[in-house]
Amino acid sequence: MTEENSIPVDLLKFYRRSKYLFFVIITIGLTWLIFADLVDGNWGSLENSLENLSVFFHESLWPPEWKVLEAQAYPVCDRSLEIMCSPGYIGIVETLKIAFVATGFGFVLSLPIAVLASRNLYRDEVAIPFRLLLSAMRTLPSIIWAILFVIIIGLGPVAGVLAMTFYTIGYLGKLQYETIEGLSSEPLDAARAMGLKNSEVAIRVVIPECANNLISQILFMFEYNVRHGSVIGIVGAGGIGYYISTYLKFLQYDKVIALLIVLFIVVVIIDLLSIKARSYFVDDATFKPPSLFGNIFKGK
Repeated sequence: MTEENSIPVDLLKFYRRSKYLFFVIITIGLTWLIFADLVDGNWGSLENSLENLSVFFHESLWPPEWKVLEAQAYPVCDRSLEIMCSPGYIGIVETLKIAFVATGFGFVLSLPIAVLASRNLYRDEVAIPFRLLLSAMRTLPSIIWAILFVIIIGLGPVAGVLAMTFYTIGYLGKLQYETIEGLSSEPLDAARAMGLKNSEVAIRVVIPECANNLISQILFMFEYNVRHGSVIGIVGAGGIGYYISTYLKFLQYDKVIALLIVLFIVVVIIDLLSIKARSYFVDDATFKPPSLFGNIFKGK
């Protein structure tokens, strides 16, 4: 009897240990089958891809053309530093402004919608329509929003701000209501037992409890919007993407890679600053700034 009972137990243990392996194998196999279907037998197109990339990189991309950080011939530079009149500086500063304003507007507008979309605060009759609203705003990528607002209000950074704001509302709202729904039910039940309404529960309990995650999401969204500044500018919504689009039209890929390197450096700096900012809000003993930048990012 003991041996017979041990067989199912051993099988169960084997299943528990190997189910993740099975999942990985199935996922890899399915991925390969779908990729093969997309290639549709045209494997020859991949044969010389690395060689073509190497030729393009060395002949068109590298070395970068750092004249993008020099002042433009027109209009005449009237600033103390010439770099402040360069396409790289003007583009990245405008991108940062667009991303900052859009993130701020998006957070202020998305938070109340996220509260209303949380099923642990409101009934499905209320929550689901607001979820659908956030899904609709998130369905259109920021570049499509940018095209719409360029058509509506014209070229310029204002169109970029509105485009990123609408996308930020949809994207950030989803992160927020998932965070709210991840709260323990105990503080919510205690607040309701005290006679607080849902709006009061959200203000007095939910937002304070979720504050750390909300701040982390804002920092992530700001970095995300900065990176997307290279996309929406292509359709005329301002930012560094405007200059990237211009250089692409004239096949000046060495200038494009220079601007992308500048954007990459700015994103890295933002990420390091966000680590420092998070250290003031995240109450986690395991969280610490990277040791590589220990002299800059010291503990609280």
